Amino acid sequence: MCAPSFAPSPKRSESLFDTPFSPAFENIISGTMIPQDKLQSVIDRHAAITETLTKTQDVENIVRLSRELAGIDEVAAKAKALQEAQGELAQAQSLLDDAEIDADMRALAEEEKAALEESIEALSADLRILLLPRDSADDKGVILEVRAGTGGDEAALFAGDLFRMYERYAALRKWKIEVLSASEGDVGGVKEIIADISGRGAYARLKYESGVHRVQRVPETESGGRVHTSAATVAVLPEAEEVDIEIRAEDIRIDTMRASGAGGQHVNTTDSAVRITHMPTGIVVTSSEKSQHQNRARAMQVLRARLYDMERQKADAERAAARRGQVGSGDRSERIRTYNFPQGRVTDHRINLTLYKLDKILDGEALDEMVDALTADDQARMLADVGKNAGGGTA
Repeated sequence: MCAPSFAPSPKRSESLFDTPFSPAFENIISGTMIPQDKLQSVIDRHAAITETLTKTQDVENIVRLSRELAGIDEVAAKAKALQEAQGELAQAQSLLDDAEIDADMRALAEEEKAALEESIEALSADLRILLLPRDSADDKGVILEVRAGTGGDEAALFAGDLFRMYERYAALRKWKIEVLSASEGDVGGVKEIIADISGRGAYARLKYESGVHRVQRVPETESGGRVHTSAATVAVLPEAEEVDIEIRAEDIRIDTMRASGAGGQHVNTTDSAVRITHMPTGIVVTSSEKSQHQNRARAMQVLRARLYDMERQKADAERAAARRGQVGSGDRSERIRTYNFPQGRVTDHRINLTLYKLDKILDGEALDEMVDALTADDQARMLADVGKNAGGGTA
């Protein structure tokens, strides 16, 4: 299905360590202990997986281990570099402890020691982030669902604006985006649109977008020039594979029906549209393209994602209460962001961040600034929890 055409509606820092959005972030990074045994276990696991991959012929095992290896590559490399730097620092200190070395050699050793200490601190900071508990879905693609909320036609226009923002953001990151289903608004925009975004790390970058997005602007149809407030909801679901979620044949009912186009005109004369009902949960998914086979595959893809997300939400709810208020909790009813057109600003209410870059954010260009800030804030919370659980030890 091609993306619907939308009429225009009315008128990153590279490193997390230098974002200005979490003032306490660097202090938390430098004050959290790195467990040396965990570093060694990552190095050992990396070596074991690498050796196994040279021997195994099991395709499924190769895929699983390759994915795990990619996830720990950076940690293992930095852990090895840290161990080497610590060894070199010990040698430099040993040299400085020798009372018989001459002044020139001592000066060189002092210089090397200072450089090694700086390198160790940088590597340690990186590793403290990399060793945080990681969302297993971060590397997955996503099923993106955008729906118009309160505000009538204006809400549909805004939903279209949001979808275009994500579409452009995906293009900038060279992700593939495919519209699975869409219902256009009466005057433009969309009432609902569901799309598949494929690309490594898509969920990690988009997971904080779930929630209610609010817009404040003067609609084109408003003759009095009054600012109206409308809303749209965004759901970002990690894409699930068959190995992630099991759907039993006896748990679903598949109905076929006549696919209809705009204005009630039939797209074709065959019963190609598919509606799948998951009876244990009551989830209903439909797809209405010309190919019944394609409709069934797309509907199952969305159903898997929704069931997988439901299981993840259930697991999140069972975790410690201290983590329930975290950024990115995925609460679809939470108002997370306001786009104010008269002032040209976008405010994320979860971290109290306001950027006067509305146009660039809606073009996808400056969305990374929001994403980086949300990621940094979430990591700061996790680091604080780690430090608290470790008794506030220092590196």
